[in-house]
Amino acid sequence: MNLFAIGDLHLPGGQDKPMEVFGPQWDRHFSRISENWREQVRPEDLVLIPGDISWAMTMADAMPDLEAIGALPGRKVMIRGNHDYWWSGIGKVRAALPADMFALQQDAMEWEDFVVCGTRGWMIPTEEAPLDPREEKIYRRELVRLDLALDAAKRLAKGRPIVVMLHYPPLYLGQRSSGFTERMERAGVRICVYGHLHGGGIAAGFNGEQGGIRYWLTSCDSQDFKLRKINFL
Repeated sequence: MNLFAIGDLHLPGGQDKPMEVFGPQWDRHFSRISENWREQVRPEDLVLIPGDISWAMTMADAMPDLEAIGALPGRKVMIRGNHDYWWSGIGKVRAALPADMFALQQDAMEWEDFVVCGTRGWMIPTEEAPLDPREEKIYRRELVRLDLALDAAKRLAKGRPIVVMLHYPPLYLGQRSSGFTERMERAGVRICVYGHLHGGGIAAGFNGEQGGIRYWLTSCDSQDFKLRKINFL
């Protein structure tokens, strides 16, 4: 079994949302992703999707996008991104998902040789850019949600590696730590995949190892609309 990751698919959700307005690199982006997906992924493989799946506003409008993803090879595990407004509740999402698709929301699931957990995350306060009171409140809430996800993962792990999915970056290039990284390090996390960054923001994302954790930025345009194979065992 192989592990892959790709985030920020930004499928149309029944709306007129041509992604080409963000640059010519987005032309036919899901067709290109799908082609690469079919070339790489086998039925027994697992694909992590760290949020921003569909522009849909309702579950009904999101279903064609979810079915399009579900028709691709492999098993898929996803979390909610900041643009997934259709994600109205984890119970409804799980009940509606096609076969071989799974959703995490501040919880965890075991998968053969490792455990996957996830939550959305939030913007990170820095000395140069502190959060305003409203944003700080959301940041603190998301730290609690990560704690819940990690607690669930640790109960399942039994010595197996823990993989975390976040939508927002848990740290940026040149940054040493955040509340998110501190919690993951204490939990002994091995891999963290995240998305959210596009265009010029991609250069600020951190790809590499720090504090014993291997971080991967996996927004689809950061990896040329191809799935990233995650190696860690």
